[in-house]
Amino acid sequence: MLTAAELEALRISVIVAGESVAASLPVAVLVAWLLVRGRFAGRTLLDALVHLPLVLPPVVVGYLLLVVFGVRGPLGGWLYATFGVRLAFTTGGAALATAVMSFPLMVRAMRLSLEGVHPGLEEAARTLGAGPVDRFVSVTLPLMAPGILAGAVTAFAAGLGEFGAVITFASNIPGETRTLPLALYTAIQSPDGDSAAARYAGLSLCLGFTGLVAAEFLARRLRARFGP
Repeated sequence: MLTAAELEALRISVIVAGESVAASLPVAVLVAWLLVRGRFAGRTLLDALVHLPLVLPPVVVGYLLLVVFGVRGPLGGWLYATFGVRLAFTTGGAALATAVMSFPLMVRAMRLSLEGVHPGLEEAARTLGAGPVDRFVSVTLPLMAPGILAGAVTAFAAGLGEFGAVITFASNIPGETRTLPLALYTAIQSPDGDSAAARYAGLSLCLGFTGLVAAEFLARRLRARFGP
């Protein structure tokens, strides 16, 4: 049985990972389509910008978010002054940091799936009178569904384990931003926290493994239904 602290950390982790995926999923689909089908100047720069969080230390990403979205930052200050919205040191801020870190994983999975969709299928739909939006909704989107689902589930699993960007931008606040990785870090810092740390580590391991298996299983099911 999970303790109250473990349930609380699990609840916050699920909320943060879920919000991050929900917020970034439509943008990831659009960006993946632009990188595969788009023909415009700066596509290489866009690709590098999308994948930048994969090569930057997560603490750097968290620091940059703090600079931009903090209450004294250009966007964070505007959000706070205009709408009263504060992202730094909140659950929403943890979701934003998680979304930025997991975004490249989503885009990569969707991009690989879209690259397997033959452009001739979209061209055939065009000759039959389908417009750009209709072609995308009725042809492209279903065929890249395995990549979308795999990317979303993988990003969710990765979001459950995000640490560096979250603790830098959202801090380690009990009941607010203390996710499973942060709870594990807190337990490690405690003199008698070895047992709790082991339980948090085991729970994180189980969740991550289950997420990856689920992503592969669901992607295969969709691939079998809609084709490669």
